[in-house]
Amino acid sequence: MDSNKINEWLAKTTPWTNVYGLSRTLLAFSTFITLILNDTTSLFRITNDMDVHQSCVNSYSLFCLTDFTSNQLTILKWLSAIILLVVASGWRPKYTGILHAYIALSFNQGVITVDGADQAVAVFTLILLPLTLTDKRKWHWQSVEIHYSPLSKIIGLSSYYAFRIQVAILYFHSFIAKLIESEWVHGTAVWYYLQGQLYGFHEALFDFFRPLLSSAFIVIPTWGTLLIQILLFMALLMPKKYWKYVLILAIIMHEIFAVLLGLVSFSIAIIGILILYLRPVENTFQFMGARKLIKGLKNINIYKMRRTS
Repeated sequence: MDSNKINEWLAKTTPWTNVYGLSRTLLAFSTFITLILNDTTSLFRITNDMDVHQSCVNSYSLFCLTDFTSNQLTILKWLSAIILLVVASGWRPKYTGILHAYIALSFNQGVITVDGADQAVAVFTLILLPLTLTDKRKWHWQSVEIHYSPLSKIIGLSSYYAFRIQVAILYFHSFIAKLIESEWVHGTAVWYYLQGQLYGFHEALFDFFRPLLSSAFIVIPTWGTLLIQILLFMALLMPKKYWKYVLILAIIMHEIFAVLLGLVSFSIAIIGILILYLRPVENTFQFMGARKLIKGLKNINIYKMRRTS
């Protein structure tokens, strides 16, 4: 590919669209609801014994910069929640992207119960950092009306493609790890997961579904999960026209897990990741209500309002 074709491709390609914007919003919102729906004692160890906080040794994590008292951690929890709400709003991604990555990494390092989504959010917000740092828009919902240099586009697109590659690796690793376990190969893994104390069914709900789960039907959700995960890996190299079908299957799978197992924040984060992975960035969403709101905000003249009042 010669330089003219590269320049032509860069001229018509941009990663700064509301597709990546919606992904950022969902990633931020997943951590936000985890913070506000759980009390401080459920999220953090309330003790100043550093033997308990080994992850905080030589760490600049936000939740490590305290004496680990309930009041201090509560203040930091709500401060983080407010910042994440600003991130989710889409305002100034160039600046809020840094704050988002820092809070996501701090949350992943500082809380007691970290699930796979929290780790994924920490990793993917870090990967998206070059994309946010080169985003000149006031809101990440806006269409691109700003000139970007070829270097900025190369940095932004590199971040975007690194994001997609990492998602593919994530699902491929998950698929391979499951094949090592005999329960997944035999098609009975979901039976055992649904009996787990942490994320399994409530006892009454499990008893209700027991006849179905005890039948040969159990292989469908078990092997179905494996099939969708390998499809998600293969989507990295699939033609774009097939992406939406894989996206629909993946969202259905994760929403079933969210409803049955109560993995709400996990589901929100994963959907945010999947949207940027399987929705072409140039195929923007048509949020008419959001567009009118942003247009109204842009037309507000604060100085004129002050003089009028």
